[in-house]
Amino acid sequence: MARIRKFSAYRKIERPYTRVSKYKNKSFIRMNPNPRVVSFENGNLKRKFDFTLELKSKSDLQIRDHALESARQTSNRTMEKGVGTNSYHLKIKPYPYHILRENPIAAGAGADRFSTGMKKSFGKPIGLAAQIKKGQTVFQISVNAANTELAKNALLKASKKLPCSCTVELIENKMTENK
Repeated sequence: MARIRKFSAYRKIERPYTRVSKYKNKSFIRMNPNPRVVSFENGNLKRKFDFTLELKSKSDLQIRDHALESARQTSNRTMEKGVGTNSYHLKIKPYPYHILRENPIAAGAGADRFSTGMKKSFGKPIGLAAQIKKGQTVFQISVNAANTELAKNALLKASKKLPCSCTVELIENKMTENK
């Protein structure tokens, strides 16, 4: 399998699904790759927790699904080792809808027979990315008061896997009592 391109080629937010053609069947992307994110929610999904920590982006950009999955695995492993699977709820907020494309250009001997140059330069789908706005929540962990430091540590580890600088915000959940 070929290596994936550097993320700097896809970091800038671009208008999704852009292709305009006078032929209707060429005006859309034919294939949609599957997202590599295994699960968007981990831990205890039903329990209510006292605090929610959110990892928020400091800039507008696209985050590839490889990076989201890597960050999820890192933060999930940290939380599982620290408190077990029933003491937290981890959620990935953005979904990678944006299709990344690449126009493969051949190089080397006989390249002129394979390459189309810029004649048909729309490109083939190679992956997916989530488009993130400044201040948008990327990851969210809900925990009880005793585990807030561990959750903050898990989010900081996850932020190292993402291609942007992030901040961690602590939110206290208001518990409503039924009387």
